[in-house]
Amino acid sequence: MGSAWLGIDLGTQGVRALLVTADGDVLGSGAARLRRGRREGVRHEQDPQEWWEAVCAACRDALDGLDGTRGGVAGVAVCGTSGTVLLTDRAGRPAGPALMYDDGRAAAEAGRLRSAGLAVQDTWALPKVRWLVDRHGPGRVAHQPDVITAHLVGGPVPTDSSHALKTAYDVERDRWPDLTGLPAGTLPDVVRPGTRLGDVCPAAAAATGIPAGTPVLAGMTDGCAAQIASGALREGAWNSVLGTTLVLKGAAAEPVRDPAGVVYNHRAPDGTWLPGGASSVGAGVLTARFAGADPAVLDARAAAFEPSHAIAYPLVSPGERFPFRAPHATALLLGEPASDADLWAALLQGVAFTERLCLDYLDHLGAPVDGPLAFTGGAARSTYWNQLRADVLGRPARVPRETGPALGMAALACYGTGGAATLADVAASMSRRGTTVEPRPARTARFAEPYARLVGELESRGWLPAKVAAHARERLAEG
Repeated sequence: MGSAWLGIDLGTQGVRALLVTADGDVLGSGAARLRRGRREGVRHEQDPQEWWEAVCAACRDALDGLDGTRGGVAGVAVCGTSGTVLLTDRAGRPAGPALMYDDGRAAAEAGRLRSAGLAVQDTWALPKVRWLVDRHGPGRVAHQPDVITAHLVGGPVPTDSSHALKTAYDVERDRWPDLTGLPAGTLPDVVRPGTRLGDVCPAAAAATGIPAGTPVLAGMTDGCAAQIASGALREGAWNSVLGTTLVLKGAAAEPVRDPAGVVYNHRAPDGTWLPGGASSVGAGVLTARFAGADPAVLDARAAAFEPSHAIAYPLVSPGERFPFRAPHATALLLGEPASDADLWAALLQGVAFTERLCLDYLDHLGAPVDGPLAFTGGAARSTYWNQLRADVLGRPARVPRETGPALGMAALACYGTGGAATLADVAASMSRRGTTVEPRPARTARFAEPYARLVGELESRGWLPAKVAAHARERLAEG
């Protein structure tokens, strides 16, 4: 056994690999861009072969120069985007492109599944599997990381229950439901995250630089991975992951029940629960509206517009999943920004308002939301945005030094190979470094009125249920 663990994160725009010791020292890192995706309207596809090529490049960079004086690789785990799915043949080879987490072509299939009694959203994986099977014939379901772990071990592998959740896997009963309508043999075997899937085979070792024989552990979704990286695994703690989109994940002793199906519950490796939800609001809208701009420059200019002259609900793509389900929702902008800097400010604030509404919704459901809060994801690199979010939320937030899901997978690999007694222990050890952002009460008060206006607009459009809007206003009045 070596003394460091490798985490691999398959993101929307690229792959990152991170080699980390149990006490959080980063021994190596690597990254590779994904450039061959296809996004047109509600269609969003990526090439699974490009994932593998990017993983190989990122891992070679992360392991470059590793020698015995710094230890070896004790295990590897992989996370991917939740709800990204494809079909493979029986040998595990992709049968076509993957439908990404926000691909919206399976809305009709989702409606039929809901009518049959399954609580699925339009962009979840199961409707997309039905769509693929109906159009391309039978195959075997694989989630995004399954493609990589199959390459690593040299053959088909079980999927993990975390990535299988949006394919309607029943994590409470540990079984697939009976109402999927899929041909026999379509759905894979499922194991709990942290389970050993096999060892890195010689061919994968040559391609990635990961030593042959390294244990490969079942991973979790990128949202769960970022939560692990944040250390938010003890009951009542929450992690807000802000990347292309916004994901909130918490820790609870019991599942958080949501009749609307907006909040779902992952099962942690130790059997406890990780409730949360994924919004279609996020930093991706900044790239779309300000291609090529310098975020640091616009952050500095945005500070003059608190609050902005406009109020935004900055959806990255059509349809919203959390804190409400509105398949036909579109991005909105109330008011007229005075400049590009004012618009940038409106978008940043709009994401923060959504984040606050997500926490209000979780509180509405009875989830414990008053524990420690952590910010992770690519957007957590923005010092200005972190402060703005803390101000809007009116609560402190911890920003770990290393904020990526790859760290969470390194922690899970450590736990899965017996390197730590509990996942919470190793996560706390690996993410021990960071800063805390304190809210500024005067700024929090400034944002109360625009937040209330946004809540009212979402309610008037029929997207946000009246009871949820009323609860958000009650919490705002409580200060």
